[in-house]
Amino acid sequence: MSEFDRYQCCVCNYVYNPEFGDPENGETPWTPFQELPDYWLCPRCGALKSDFDNMEG
Repeated sequence: MSEFDRYQCCVCNYVYNPEFGDPENGETPWTPFQELPDYWLCPRCGALKSDFDNMEG
């Protein structure tokens, strides 16, 4: 498991890629998933951060 692993939303299949971050919601490129705040939500469906699975592991 790497800090730059991609994570996929279990609800809508959105993929959080740390290379791009989530600039529309204030997360700059190269922000690891683990460093996203606990209140961060899926930008596509609003699912919780806990609803994401590591795609690399």
